[in-house]
Amino acid sequence: MNEIKDMSFETKCVHGAYKAESGQPQVLPIIQNTTYRYYNSEDVAELFDLESANFMYTRLGSPTVNALEEKMALLEGGSAGIAASSGMAASFITICNICQAGDHIISAANIYGGTHNLFGVSLKKLGIEITFINQDLPLEESYLYA
Repeated sequence: MNEIKDMSFETKCVHGAYKAESGQPQVLPIIQNTTYRYYNSEDVAELFDLESANFMYTRLGSPTVNALEEKMALLEGGSAGIAASSGMAASFITICNICQAGDHIISAANIYGGTHNLFGVSLKKLGIEITFINQDLPLEESYLYA
């Protein structure tokens, strides 16, 4: 752990979160498959029961995405990371991780249109209320926009 801690930011960008073992590539290869092979039902059962760290299907995780998540956590000083396929997916995951039906969010009004729709339409269907405010107004006037 101290080996990583002592690395500069630039070195962490290149070498952090992956250490090649003897006979392995120095740089993590990009894994370009969608499914993984298992030879018995016990191994697959462990995957479905979340008892195994192995991979089963690329949309649920892959060595390449796992390396990205680990590297981002390392660079940001976090304990773990999660990669999403789009900004919309990241927004949805974030809000649904911290909010539930009955919660209320305040958002800037001039956000990306898709995010505005996610917040104002889709999350509303899940019982999460949103108030959009014009962040350019002085604080004492912002209630008029809500």
